[in-house]
Amino acid sequence: MSLDTARNPTASTATDTPTATDTAVTERPAPAKGAGLGVLLALLATVVWSGSFVVARALHDTVPPVQAAFWRWIVALVAVAPLAARETWRQRHLIRRHLRFLALASLLGITVYNTLVNQAGTATSAGNMGMIMAASPVLMALFARLGGNRLGPRRTTGMLIACAGVLLLVSKGSLTPDFATGDLWVMAAAVCFASYSALLKRRPAELGGLVFLFTTFLLGALMLAPAFAVSVAVQGGFEPTTGTVGPLVYVGVLSSAVAFFAWNKAVTLIGAARSGIVYYLQPVCVALLSYALLGEQPGLIGGASMVLILGGVALSSAR
Repeated sequence: MSLDTARNPTASTATDTPTATDTAVTERPAPAKGAGLGVLLALLATVVWSGSFVVARALHDTVPPVQAAFWRWIVALVAVAPLAARETWRQRHLIRRHLRFLALASLLGITVYNTLVNQAGTATSAGNMGMIMAASPVLMALFARLGGNRLGPRRTTGMLIACAGVLLLVSKGSLTPDFATGDLWVMAAAVCFASYSALLKRRPAELGGLVFLFTTFLLGALMLAPAFAVSVAVQGGFEPTTGTVGPLVYVGVLSSAVAFFAWNKAVTLIGAARSGIVYYLQPVCVALLSYALLGEQPGLIGGASMVLILGGVALSSAR
C-alpha cells in the first residue's frame, strides 16, 4: 500500500515518506493511535508468516515447492474474492493504467518470494529460514535511507544489535559460517520481500487495499501457472490429505489474505522501515514454533541470538 497517505483514502495517519513540501528528510512520526495500530498489524503479519516457514519445512517432502506456492495463491484468491472481486471489476480501468507496477509487485511479493521460501524448505530448517529472513528489515531500512529518510541513531543502533543476533544465529557462533543451499534460497527471498515492501510506498493511492491485494494475488498466480504445469508434468501431483490440504489452507487464508493485508496496512501507517523493526521478531517466533511443532532445538546460540534480536527491537521501537 502506498505510504502517501495524504492521497490514500484507506489511511488517515502521517507516514515516514517525505513529500515534495517537506523541509527536512527526517521521518515524521505517525500519530500515536495510528502508530500503535501499525505496530500491532505488523506484529500480526509477522507471527502469521512465521507459521509459513514451519509449513514450508513440513511440506518439503510431500508437496513440490512450485505447486505449494501456486495452490497457496489460489486459496488466497478464493478467500479474498467475496470482499474484493466486485470492486476490482469496477476499478479495472485503474488496474490497466497501473498494470506495470502491479505486475512488478506481484512478481516480487507473490510469484518469486513465496516460491523461493518453499524451495528453501527442501534444504534447510524452518529456524534457519526465519532467522535469515530477518535480514529483510536491514534492506528495508537501507531502501528507506536511499529514499531520503533519516533513521536516527537509536533506531540504527537497535537495528544493528538485532542484525548481530541474526548473524549469530546464521553463523552458529562461528567466524566462518557455512551456508546451506536452502540458506541461499532464503537470502534471495529476503531481497525480494524487502524490494516488495519498499515498492509499496509507490502504490497508486486510488487503488483500494483489497483491490491491490486481489489483483496482485491474481497476477502472481497467473505468472506461476506455467511453472506449476511443468512441475505437475515432471514431478507429478501430490496426494490431497489432511496433512497437505490443511497447511495449504493456512498459508492461503492466514499467511496470504490476512497477513499480506495486515502488512500492507502497517506499511501505510508506520512505513516500511518501522514495520521492518517489528519483523525482526520473526526468527524468535519461528524458533518457538519449529521447536513446538517440528522438534527443532534452538540451543544456547539460538537463545542468545533471541536476546539480541528482542533487545534491538525494543531499542529501535522505543519512543
